[in-house]
Amino acid sequence: MNIKQSILLRVRVAFLAVLLFALAVVARVAYIQMVEGEKWIAMGEATMFDYRKVKATRGNIYSDNGSLLATSLPFYKVAFDATLPKAEIFSDGVDSLAMLLSRFYKDRSAQDYKRMLIDARKQGRQYIIINRKQIDYQDKKMMENWPIFREGRYRGGVIFEKTDVRYRPFAGLSRRTIGFVNEENKGAGLEYSFNGYLAGKDGYAYYQKIAGGIWKPVYDANNVKAINGLDIHTTIDVNLQDVAETALHKAMVQHRADDGLVVVMEVQTGEVKAISNLSHDGNGHYYEKFNYATGGLFEPGSTFKLVTIIALLEDSPVKLSDSVDTGNGEVIFHKKYKVRDHEEGGLGRITVREAFEHSSNVAMARLTDENFGKNPMRFVQHIERLKLNKPLGIQITGEPSPRFTFPGQKGWSGISLPWMAYGYGFEMTPLHTLALYNAVANEGKMIKPLFVRSVSKADATVERFKTETIVDRICSGKTLRQLQQLLEGVVENGTARNIRGTHYRIAGKTGTAQILENGQYTKKYITSFVGYFPAHQPRYSAMVLIRNPRGWQQYGSSVAAPVFKEIADNIYARDLRIHTAMEFAPYHEPGTFPVIRGGKLEELAQLSDVMGISNHTETEDAWVRSVKNGNAVMWKSAGVRNELIPDVTGFTLRDALYLLEERGLMVLYEGKGRVQSQSLAPGTRARKGDRIYVKLG
Repeated sequence: MNIKQSILLRVRVAFLAVLLFALAVVARVAYIQMVEGEKWIAMGEATMFDYRKVKATRGNIYSDNGSLLATSLPFYKVAFDATLPKAEIFSDGVDSLAMLLSRFYKDRSAQDYKRMLIDARKQGRQYIIINRKQIDYQDKKMMENWPIFREGRYRGGVIFEKTDVRYRPFAGLSRRTIGFVNEENKGAGLEYSFNGYLAGKDGYAYYQKIAGGIWKPVYDANNVKAINGLDIHTTIDVNLQDVAETALHKAMVQHRADDGLVVVMEVQTGEVKAISNLSHDGNGHYYEKFNYATGGLFEPGSTFKLVTIIALLEDSPVKLSDSVDTGNGEVIFHKKYKVRDHEEGGLGRITVREAFEHSSNVAMARLTDENFGKNPMRFVQHIERLKLNKPLGIQITGEPSPRFTFPGQKGWSGISLPWMAYGYGFEMTPLHTLALYNAVANEGKMIKPLFVRSVSKADATVERFKTETIVDRICSGKTLRQLQQLLEGVVENGTARNIRGTHYRIAGKTGTAQILENGQYTKKYITSFVGYFPAHQPRYSAMVLIRNPRGWQQYGSSVAAPVFKEIADNIYARDLRIHTAMEFAPYHEPGTFPVIRGGKLEELAQLSDVMGISNHTETEDAWVRSVKNGNAVMWKSAGVRNELIPDVTGFTLRDALYLLEERGLMVLYEGKGRVQSQSLAPGTRARKGDRIYVKLG
């Protein structure tokens, strides 16, 4: 066979192979169409049409007075079905519509928009996106009146695709507490913790997939409407929140600190009225990076001495009047571990009361070691009884467990108990500390901080959250009174003297703890102040914590306490419920008139008779006040009622003590003579155990 015949044969074989392949393709196509046609048609329709999720509108978050903290605002993407408008409507309105679109979006000329609309009409396109820029509800209402669009969805072809955007009217106010939820349903704060209520239930709608991978909504009777989320009502007071954040931010800038937090809580309800967390961004600014108040763990330092004094007063023979030798401010435990006081040269021999007021580490460590060193579990049992080693179970997800090392566990040593006595060697959240101090103000009842009051749907309440008790009574009544006196003493006589001298009294404790880095305590500090006010009738408790302040001021008294004072002063100025009545300066007529102002009728009448003073009465009440009537004295009722605080101004100290203590009040007085003023307003309900300050003159 020559070369020419060989080439010809190869060509014929190749042609035959191509022919056979073509026949096979034709046969396969015919098979698919004739035999498997219905199957592939169904698959095609399944690809082109599908039920897709329709997101529910998220519920709102409200403050304590109904102000919006977070809401979902509707935004819209504008699309167009060019096949729906009638020819006359389209031709008459396309020029005006194109001009309006150009003026509104400012990204294309009117001619470009007109060409886009006409081309879509010619091509029979059922879905084109006019512009990817989202518009708000007011813009949507405006566009609904434009040419062609005014005919509506099915006659004018306009499609407004709604999407919700989360909006915070108060911007960054309490940002981390309000929180967020991302696309993966992960997040933080109330948004995440109450997502089950806020998210609602998504619906489903029928969509068609068209050119470009775009899904166009199609009406279908089987569409499932989304159920919008429920609203939550928080305890946050936006005005107080603003005050707290402003005071904290000012201190953070002044001291160039790394992190800081403030929490303000109502004493009796546990409602958190303000909570702020600020962190340095490295560029001289502060922002809410993390909710340290609910999710941070810190060594409490001297604020933990409240637990130490509770254990000593409840479970040892120690009395506040006992003395303890602090020497030159240093003591060594187990031959090598040194405990120091912050005051230069030490405090020498002082009472236990003075040791607490001046925050002596040496005194607290020595007293604890002497009374609990042989059986440290006795001390630990007080921590467990106060539930400080367990999460509080607050409404915000992400609360960590406190980190304590107890006897018998790895890490416990001979120095652990003395260190624990003044707040080192363990970590707990700031809310644990605040809850404990709030219990002292709340007559010994320790309650859980509350962030959300209720869940509602429109105006109907779906669920209400009540105040929960953690510990019924943190200590005996006798110890509680001593704790209240000690915390007032810290401000009046001790480490927080710089915030005393106001129209009301503050009770609280300073704290300063060194920061542990790489297993070593550094010269960086966590400063804090926690307490309550007004001390005589507590209404608010609060905690301030500032981490790593820079400069010469690095103690709780000089860094954190002034922030507490600024917040307390602001609250006092705006909350008239915690004001005391103004002193009444009685008008004295000229002439001779007895000093008698008020007291027990039987005794005053007898005294007047002996002195030859004409006196008359117009009441049968046992307690009266004197009124001048010519040259005589008229006795009028003093309005003393069993359940109310009496007005004892003008009374002798003996009579005032009798009336006030009879109602269960704890009386503190200063001066000599008759009562000039009292701290609790007359006529308000008396609460057993409340303290009342009486000024004599």
